[in-house]
Amino acid sequence: MKTNNIERTPIPRDKNDDYTPEAAARRRAFVEERTGSRLEHVAQYSFAPDLLPGNIENFTGVAQVPLGLAGPLRILGEHARGDFYIPMATTEGTLVASYNRGMRVLTECGGVKATVVKHSMQRSPVFELNDALEARSLSEWMDAHLHDIRRVAEATTSAGKLIEIGRYILGRLLYLRFNYTTGDAAGQNMVGKATLAACQWIQENHPSTPRFVLSGNIDTDKKHSQMNTIETRGKRVVAEVTVSSEVLKRILGVDAATLFHVRQISQAGAFMAGSSNNGAHSANGLTALFIATGQDVANIAESQAAIVYAQLLADGDYYWSITIPSLVVATYGGGTGLATQRECLDLLGCYGAGQANKFAEICAATVLAGEISLSSAIVRGDWVSSHDRLGRNRP
Repeated sequence: MKTNNIERTPIPRDKNDDYTPEAAARRRAFVEERTGSRLEHVAQYSFAPDLLPGNIENFTGVAQVPLGLAGPLRILGEHARGDFYIPMATTEGTLVASYNRGMRVLTECGGVKATVVKHSMQRSPVFELNDALEARSLSEWMDAHLHDIRRVAEATTSAGKLIEIGRYILGRLLYLRFNYTTGDAAGQNMVGKATLAACQWIQENHPSTPRFVLSGNIDTDKKHSQMNTIETRGKRVVAEVTVSSEVLKRILGVDAATLFHVRQISQAGAFMAGSSNNGAHSANGLTALFIATGQDVANIAESQAAIVYAQLLADGDYYWSITIPSLVVATYGGGTGLATQRECLDLLGCYGAGQANKFAEICAATVLAGEISLSSAIVRGDWVSSHDRLGRNRP
């Protein structure tokens, strides 16, 4: 087979130390020379590049996202208690203003309750056997050797704990769903390493030396799935509030009965569309929080899924809750320790060990504030006019 010689000019790298201001400047000069563009603002940053190994490759500069504050948001959680000012990084006009309005409502109604009800992070390998009977036999063998499998998996991590292993047989394939707790880390890499060690041990110790693939995709990493909505991935967290009719009318200009009527309509629409979220826009607030605090933003694919449950109460008040079944967040590791990201987590009192549940409660409470504000704006009719007034920047 004849191959063409393709001329390729690689991006400059320093094999000895690629995380220096000089290495970044060489890359900026390289791309400016080839494209004719200028990276004047990309070149402006306040932290030392030597903080970045493990976070990025070919560091060239920064993409600056405006940061706004919303709040105070009063939270009555198990871990997050008090009034919080929420850092939100976004380029969408009206977003911070809308969340700020929702937070005022929640706070004037006494605060939002928030509860983490489950924590579980997965990796889902697949073993390939000769037939379904052998697949079932391997599953039964794993029951008898679960202690050893757990010991091998947990030996790779100081924080991860193997809770259980789900089994799903499809033809001659045995799909496994290793479920872990991961401390204050999001834990995808942690559980990948632990599960690889466990699968290698199974392969080495089972009489048939079965073949395996580390990911069979039923953990749906960075993808939504109904399995994760039901079984949880990351943290399952609930935010709930009873909104008084008086506050609804005074701040939002709507009444509880109309809100509940429109909630029934939007819930039917979400069901008809097959949506992963029957609420308004949880991805908005979560993404802004994720960018501000150094989360892996791709986890929005899972974390945006949510279930709103509401009741119109006999006294005219409105019970409003949102359940986020797959909130993947961290307060340690990944991007959380970088300069501005750590400052934003510190602002919330959430950086470091022992803070992940607190941060999850803050995330859920923030989402509920956005649900209340946008849903009311749609009912009142000022959704479009607000965007026209505050959300149109056309340089």
